Formats: sequence, C-alpha cells, structure tokens
Amino acid sequence: MVVVSKCLEFEACRYNGQKISFDWVDRLRDQVTFLPVCPEVEIGLGIPRDPIKIVKRKDALHLVQPSTERDVSDDMHAFAERFLQSLSEVDGFILKSRSPSCGIKDVKLYTGKREEMASGKTTGMFAAHVLKRFGGLAIEDEGRLTNLRLREHWLTKLFALARFRHLAARPSAVALVRFQAENKLLLMAYHQTRMRQMGHLVANHDHLPLAQVVADYRALLQEALAKPPRATSHVNVLMHAMGYFKDKISSAEKRHFLRELDRFVAGRLPFSALSGILNSWIERFDESYLRPQTYFSPYPEALVDLKDTGR
Repeated sequence: MVVVSKCLEFEACRYNGQKISFDWVDRLRDQVTFLPVCPEVEIGLGIPRDPIKIVKRKDALHLVQPSTERDVSDDMHAFAERFLQSLSEVDGFILKSRSPSCGIKDVKLYTGKREEMASGKTTGMFAAHVLKRFGGLAIEDEGRLTNLRLREHWLTKLFALARFRHLAARPSAVALVRFQAENKLLLMAYHQTRMRQMGHLVANHDHLPLAQVVADYRALLQEALAKPPRATSHVNVLMHAMGYFKDKISSAEKRHFLRELDRFVAGRLPFSALSGILNSWIERFDESYLRPQTYFSPYPEALVDLKDTGR
C-alpha cells in the first residue's frame, strides 16, 4: 500500500482548490493500493483555504495560518499520530513536494508569520511524522520521482519491501532463505555489508526465534535499501552476472556489453537497458541461478520508463 497526498490526481483539495496532475499515480494504479490523504483538510482547513506556513519561534516549529493567526500545530501533530498509527500494511509514500504539511524537504521556513521571505528550508509537519515513524520505507515526493535514478530506487525499494511484508505475514525459515537467495544480487548492489549480515541472520546459527529473525531482517533490509546504489556497485554486480555467460556469448556481444557499461557509468544509459541485455541472455541460455534474481526485474515491467527530468 502507498499513502499518497490526495491533491496528486485524486481530489481538488489544494489550498487554491486545484488538483495536481501527476501521471505516475495513473501508472501505479494497477500495481499498488493507494491510500490518499490530505492532512490540511483532515484538521479542518477548508477548500479553498488561506495558505499555511511553518514558522520558527524559540527553537520550535509552528504551523500557522497568517490570515487568521491560527496555530494549527497541535491539530496537525495529533492527526499525524492518529493516522499513521492506524496504518498496518504500508510500504511507501508519495507526498506533495514543498507543502508545509507534506513536503519531505525544501519546505519554506519563516521566522515570523507576517514575513514574506523565507529564512531557510525544513520538512512539512505531517511529513516529519512520516519520516520519524516510517523512515525506512519508500518515501518520495512527486517532484523527485521525475528523476529517473530516484524513481528507479523508489520503485525497487517499494516492491522489495512489499515482497518482504507478504513473507512476514506468514513467515517461515524456508521462505526467508528463498527471499535472501532471490534478492542476493540486488542486496549486493545496494549494500554488501548488510547483505552479508542478512545472510548470517538467515542462517540463524544463534538459534533465535523466527519472529526475532524476521524483525531483525526487516530492519537490515530497510537499512540496505536506504540509498540508491552507486554506479560502480551496479558495475560490479553486472560484471559478476556476465561471468555466468563468458563461455556462451560471442566476443562481439561481450564488447557490446562492456561498451554499454561505460555508457551507464557516464550517465548516458539507464540501468534497465543493461538488465534487459542480461535478461535476454538468461532466457537464451536458461540460466537457472540468475532467473529468479529480483535484481534484473525489481519491479513490474509496466513501470519501466526512461523519462528523466534530471531534477
């Protein structure tokens, strides 16, 4: 499940009574369950409404509506705690960028409610609660999801966490071993240290209770997927995978793949192009070890999109 700001394609609930066009909501509708929410409407602010802003007073942040001099900080804190506590199966969030309630970064910060010029940047008040309670999940704003690298990372993390959530609902040692095996190359690309720790945990030489193993594994998984992998990490994994075909593909195919690797490192080729080549080899040579690796298809093919704003 993905919690999404309601103004993104779902309802005209922005402060100005408008709805934000965001095509990725439509792209994702067939793949995820959405839970739309507008924190500002939920705390009683109308549609349309006078804008609110975050103001810093004596080292504390307040959410205020300058036109009415209302301070809605307590209302927002209470709603955020209540709403987030009610969530049980959430995997990620898409929040409205720069919003004083939902923005995860680049939200204007003021030192006075009447000031027109911002003095800095901060996090929206609702989003701050999201990051505190669910910081390990796939969390982005709609602006950053137009960046190809950030979007690929968010999608990869979202679907990896969803797969693990389904496993954790009916856990077994066998299922955990299979999950680790099928995600080995993905984890190798993201964080080799965490990958090894997770492998040790799955082996369970300490004979820990299964519930504790699952909980500890979830925490390590979220840590492993915290940041997008570096291009060099991808190259190491891709070269490792190519090794399975070194005696099967032609010299020309090897040269082509290596040239494409160089283009990828230079930022002129998306990861999906390289995974596509390897997927074709997996099918062509029926490579049983690589076939189940989520690294080559980390999220549904329908969501592969090479558009990139570079933001």
